[in-house]
Amino acid sequence: MRAKTKVRKWLITALTLTMVFPILAACTNNTNQESKQEQVLRIGVVYGGFDDSYFRQQFTDAYELTHKNVKIEIVPAINYMDQQFEEPDKNGMRKEPDRLEAIKKIMEGDNPVDVVVTDVSQFRKLARDGMLTSLDPRIQQDQLNTDDFVPAVIDGLKSMGDGTLYGLSPTFMSSVILYNKKIFTDAGVEPPKDNMTWDELFNLASRVSTGEGKDRVFGFNFERYPSDGGFNSLMSNYTDPLNLRFVDDTKEKLLVNSPQWEKSWSQITKLLNEKVMPSSEDMNVVYDENSAPGPFDYDFFISGRLAMVVGDYGYINGDLSNVMKNAAKIKNFKPFEWDVVTIPSHPEAEGVSGYVQLSNIFSINQKAPNPEVAWDFVQFLNGEDWSKLRSRSSYELVSRKSFINPPAGSNYNIGAFYNVKPSTPTGSSMNDLMMEGNGNYWQLIELGRTEFQEVVKGSKSIAEALKSWETKGNELLQQIKNNPDGGGIMPRIYGG
Repeated sequence: MRAKTKVRKWLITALTLTMVFPILAACTNNTNQESKQEQVLRIGVVYGGFDDSYFRQQFTDAYELTHKNVKIEIVPAINYMDQQFEEPDKNGMRKEPDRLEAIKKIMEGDNPVDVVVTDVSQFRKLARDGMLTSLDPRIQQDQLNTDDFVPAVIDGLKSMGDGTLYGLSPTFMSSVILYNKKIFTDAGVEPPKDNMTWDELFNLASRVSTGEGKDRVFGFNFERYPSDGGFNSLMSNYTDPLNLRFVDDTKEKLLVNSPQWEKSWSQITKLLNEKVMPSSEDMNVVYDENSAPGPFDYDFFISGRLAMVVGDYGYINGDLSNVMKNAAKIKNFKPFEWDVVTIPSHPEAEGVSGYVQLSNIFSINQKAPNPEVAWDFVQFLNGEDWSKLRSRSSYELVSRKSFINPPAGSNYNIGAFYNVKPSTPTGSSMNDLMMEGNGNYWQLIELGRTEFQEVVKGSKSIAEALKSWETKGNELLQQIKNNPDGGGIMPRIYGG
C-alpha cells in the first residue's frame, strides 16, 4: 500500500512539473533574458517586515524564476518589526501609523519603490494625487487584452482613476447570493435571479419564511450564522454602493442622522422584526432546545434553515461543497440542490455590488527608477500564463474571465461573481476611519450598534436612535480631536 501511495505521489509531482515548467518557460520575457546585468525591482507593500514568503509565493516567485537577472525587494511602508518597539501610550496602545502617508514616503525620497501594492482606498487617493503612472499607453503598445478582464475589476479600476487605468489587480474576491432550491420549490415561489434589486430579494425572502422556533426557515441573511443582526453589513457592504457618508471630511460631525440612513435601517430592522432575517436570539434557540446540536446547526444555510445567504467563493468551494459531497456520511443530514445569483443592487446604483474586494492592486510609481521592469512585472502578473496557474485557487478568483470556471465536479452560475460593478467610494470609507485615531473611532461603531439593537428590541424609534447616535458620536469625535492619543476617552471596545 505504501509503495502504491509513493508511486501515486511521484506521478502527481511529475505531472505537475510537466505542466508548470513549460508555462513558466513561456512566461519568460526575452528582453530581460537578453540583458545579463542584474536589475533590482523594489515593490512597496503596506505592511511587512517579518516574513514576506507568503507574498512572494503568491506574486513574485514565478517572475524571479523566469527572469534570472531581476532581483525583487519587498519594501513595507509600515514595518511590524519596528512597531513592536514603539512605546505604548498611557492606555497601553501603540499609535497606528497613517497608511497613506507611509506609502507615499516609500514612493518618494532617494530610493523610491518601483511598484506599489494597495487596496481600493489607497489606490484611489494615490491616483488622485498624481503619484501613479497611467498604464493605458503601455497596454496599447503591448496589446494587453483588457477585454478579458471581468467588469468587476477593470471597470472599477477605471472608475477610480476617472477613466484612466493606473493599476491592475490580477485577483479579486467577490460574493454572491446562494439559494436553497428545495425551499423555493416547496413554497411554490420562483427562485431569485441575476440583477435583482434588494427590495425584490427581500420580497422573495418574506414569501419563503415559514415555521416557528427551531423549525423556523428564514428567508435571508447577510451571513450564514446569526450574529449582530446584520449591523456590520448594514454599515458597509449593503450601503457602500449608495456612498452614504458616515462622517464629514473634518471628522468632527457624524452624518448618520439622515433620511438615507433612516431608510436603510428601516429596511433591515423590518426584516428582523418579521423574522425574515435571523437574529442572535434565534441562534440561542438552537442550543437551548437541542442539548446536542448537530455539527452544522451553527450554519443556517447548510442546515436548511436559510433560503438565501451572502456567500463568498471560498465558502462555496470549502464548507458547502465538502458537506454536500460527504452528505451520506453525516448523520441526519439531508443534502439539497443550490445555485447562486448576483448580489442585488439599489435602484440608485444599478448593478453595483458592495461585496467586490480588490485588495492587491499593482501600480507603477510615477517616480519609479525602473519603470520598464516595473511594467514587465505588472504585465506578467496579469498575463494569461500566470492567470492560468493562479486560477486553481479555491478562495479567490483571477481577474481574467477565460480562467474562471467552477471547480471540477461543480456546476453553478459562476458568472454571478463577476457580472457586477464594484462600489467606488467618493469619500473616506468607514474602514478608512477605523484605521485612524489610535483605534478610538471603533467606539463610534459600537455606539451605533447599541442604538441599532434598541430599535430591534422596540425600545426606540429609528429616528430617536439615529439622533442619539449623532449626539453621542459628535461628543466622542470632539474628545478624539482634543485627545488624539486616547487620553480621557472611554476604553477601546472591540467587536460585538
